[in-house]
Amino acid sequence: MMDGSELPVYTRYIDKQSISISEAMSKINTNASGILFLIVETGVLSACITDGDIRRFLLAGGSMDAPAIDAANKTPKVASSIEEAKNLYHKRNWIAIPIVDNNNRIIDVYTGDGNEEHKKAVLNTPVVINAGGRGTRLDPFTKVLPKPLIPVGELPIIELIMKEYQSYSCNDFHIIVNYKKELMKAYFLDAEKSYNISWYDECEPLGTGGGLSLLRGKMESTFFFANCDALLTANYESMLKFHKENGNVITMICAYKNVNIPYGVVEMGEGGVIQSMKEKPLMSFLTNTGIYIVEPEVIDDIEDDVSVGFPDIVERERQKGKRVAAFPVSENDWMDMGQLSELEKMRVKLYGE
Repeated sequence: MMDGSELPVYTRYIDKQSISISEAMSKINTNASGILFLIVETGVLSACITDGDIRRFLLAGGSMDAPAIDAANKTPKVASSIEEAKNLYHKRNWIAIPIVDNNNRIIDVYTGDGNEEHKKAVLNTPVVINAGGRGTRLDPFTKVLPKPLIPVGELPIIELIMKEYQSYSCNDFHIIVNYKKELMKAYFLDAEKSYNISWYDECEPLGTGGGLSLLRGKMESTFFFANCDALLTANYESMLKFHKENGNVITMICAYKNVNIPYGVVEMGEGGVIQSMKEKPLMSFLTNTGIYIVEPEVIDDIEDDVSVGFPDIVERERQKGKRVAAFPVSENDWMDMGQLSELEKMRVKLYGE
């Protein structure tokens, strides 16, 4: 099975078990399958690791520099033929099934025939979208249209976000508006736009968090809260389960970013002594996606008519001793629509070339 290059397609799903968690995450992002099979030096399959395995490992205090094998499943399901792989795959809705020879070496990987539909959970959770900002990062487009109505392919940003929530049966939308708000409302008055929307008008800009004060007394249950420039394709069911099981008042959805530094990095000690050197290291860090899961009690702590960023609200809740936590997702699951340079990348990812 070839893709026009020298290496078989299935090699994109394989790497050595000696790689780090960070490197495994980068490889999983590249193959866009959510899984990587780990092999020993002789090529024999030893384990598999998924983005979920990595998340659980990190939430348990694991390090991005740790060996991937530490977080991996050491008894992966395998098949000895394509027919057996298909049967296993469709029986349990697996991500991928490796096909191995008599020596347990991978000779192919079955990832489905492309016709599978993975049914999403019914969450029935309210969604609050902060759509009131001016979107200055998207100038000059936002001089004409509000940021939420900037098209990415066939649909505007806000509708792409709403459709992702609707795929989890989240149909109760609460939208905070300010800049060019009448254009926003006019768009959704179109008879073809069948959404259940409650509108909240900011009289003055209230930042990424202050607008939530307009919803005081309106929210009675856990809700999603999102800025109108981030589309997330991760597992919303897992996020919500994590939030509730841990008793969080706020869960911040964070994406791991992997950045290759194109230089040699030197750590220096006293007197200029070189303590360590790394040539073009892969650096990993967590970044806030601007998507949260929030308890209604948080709204009661937000002052009326005061501009405040939601990260500042998160910090206030933390200082009060309330439980706030981060839920890590793959950077491949997060699309930041707030930058011109990213819009075309998103269009290609969503619709293809």
